[in-house]
Amino acid sequence: MSLPEIAVDLFVNPACQREAAYGATQSAILNQAALKAAQAEIQSWPGYAITPLQTLKGLAAQMGVASLAYKDEGPRFGLGSFKALGGAYAVARLLCQHLGQQLGRPVATSELLSGPLRQLASSITVTCATDGNHGRSVAWGAQLFGCACVIYIHATVSEGRRAAIAGYGAQVVRTNGNYDDAVRQADLDAKTHGRHVISDTSYPGYMEVPRDVMQGYQLMVDEALAQLPQPPTHVAIQGGVGGLAAAVCGYFWERLGPQRPRLIVVEPTAADCLLQSARHGYPTAVTGALDTLMAGLACGEVSVLAWEILATGADAFAAVDDAAAVATMRLLAAPAPGDVAIVAGESAVAGLAAAMGLAQNVPQRMALDLNSASRVLVFGTERDSDPDLYTQLVGCSGADVVARAAVLPTP
Repeated sequence: MSLPEIAVDLFVNPACQREAAYGATQSAILNQAALKAAQAEIQSWPGYAITPLQTLKGLAAQMGVASLAYKDEGPRFGLGSFKALGGAYAVARLLCQHLGQQLGRPVATSELLSGPLRQLASSITVTCATDGNHGRSVAWGAQLFGCACVIYIHATVSEGRRAAIAGYGAQVVRTNGNYDDAVRQADLDAKTHGRHVISDTSYPGYMEVPRDVMQGYQLMVDEALAQLPQPPTHVAIQGGVGGLAAAVCGYFWERLGPQRPRLIVVEPTAADCLLQSARHGYPTAVTGALDTLMAGLACGEVSVLAWEILATGADAFAAVDDAAAVATMRLLAAPAPGDVAIVAGESAVAGLAAAMGLAQNVPQRMALDLNSASRVLVFGTERDSDPDLYTQLVGCSGADVVARAAVLPTP
């Protein structure tokens, strides 16, 4: 399959400070010591395994770059997305801290997985708003560690995603409005009912839990760097509220400084709050329905903590439309000769879609120094989180794609 024609709305960030050190402000949000703690915790959970990194040589050749690596987060803990690293980790941290205060001693999650502390944990309720994957992670973490869970979804979240969250034992509440409206409702009800919010977005007065979520995400980046023969020169990463993008940006900035890869943050055109924030020079909300197939990225308000890193750490911001996402999903399902077939959900492919579009646009290639020597890394953040919708968009089921991948030669 040839490259789809993809138009990318690109904004090269004039505030990017590539020569600046990873400073105290950034280190207070994300740092290597906190990552080590997250690694020790998450790697101890039942079912932990490093997710695959696929080398797509055929697609790289079509794009005119030296290499293209796709970190496939679909197998992560059986949840179908990278979110298991964030929401569930934050649930574990909150429960250990809360119960530790009650008992007057440190509490480890191993005590929650089995034993008498599960009874204490059951009296605690965690909650959040979600487009799908984050809520699934929080619900899974609540089930794993023994607490109650209430998840808020907004009006356009699909029934398939609602059912997947409920499948982990959570109470699911559907609200009117968009994702940001659901965030506000979850926060309001949490205050009324004494619940603990596990959100992936930060706002004034609410910073600690989103920091834990972002820190957990960095485990995925650490795995990818260890799997690569050389560090990437370019990373195209999904936006949303910015937590994932900031985790990726902070990881490379802290370790590689000015030699870090160029980071392009990618959003849907219908929900481009990070792109608009970069254009305005300050956090800027996008209002309206935020109606996009890329449901996991349908966010209108920027995470405060994420912006502290992305404002000067990201090289560029970009947006692609829904048609680009669908075309990219189909391309991965029926890949270039020699490349493995990959199941990728709607929100998984924004970074790759933008990378392909940029590769076809000579001025944009030049603006980002994207050339035949470039090593591009993208993160496939979810598989078919809504199997019915995936089949409708791609023309075959995720199971069919997996079966096809099993018989194709390994590149």
